[in-house]
Amino acid sequence: MRRIYESEALTRDDEEQFTPSQRRSETPLQAMRSVNATALSRRLLPGWLRRRAISVDVSVPCEAFPLGATVPFRVTMANAMPFPVAFRTRSPILWAWEVDGKTEATRVPRDPPNEPGEFRFGRGERKRFEKRWEQLFRVSESEWEPVVPGEYTIGARINVDGAVKKGLYDETTVQILPERE
Repeated sequence: MRRIYESEALTRDDEEQFTPSQRRSETPLQAMRSVNATALSRRLLPGWLRRRAISVDVSVPCEAFPLGATVPFRVTMANAMPFPVAFRTRSPILWAWEVDGKTEATRVPRDPPNEPGEFRFGRGERKRFEKRWEQLFRVSESEWEPVVPGEYTIGARINVDGAVKKGLYDETTVQILPERE
């Protein structure tokens, strides 16, 4: 307590005993100015540097699953740079996963909105998404077809043009085993 009184952090007078002291400086406080780091990175960073900053990784808990079992997988996207990175995407859907080239395991064409979106990563940010594939392919609005035993590729990409060439894509292979009798 003695330090508080010696520092003159509080002044006391007889009328209002618990009033903080007046500021000694006559300059008013100014609000902290902040920079929109995302907009700045979008304008200053070349595209090749933004693409190299982000990594995409698809992982599964094991490589073989019995027929009919749910296949869980994790998509991890990380910004390795100490500054924020932003991508313009083709639609408000920022990223997508696929099985053997079929987006979200569907053979039904999707028509996302024709307006761009923006996928933002803070400095050093890591985004993780947990998904499941039920070993089914969608063939119509209300019909799903089960898979046959074999090898399937699960991939994920950021929704930009040429994601595979730009390194914003990753995939892993899983084996679907036949039922044991």
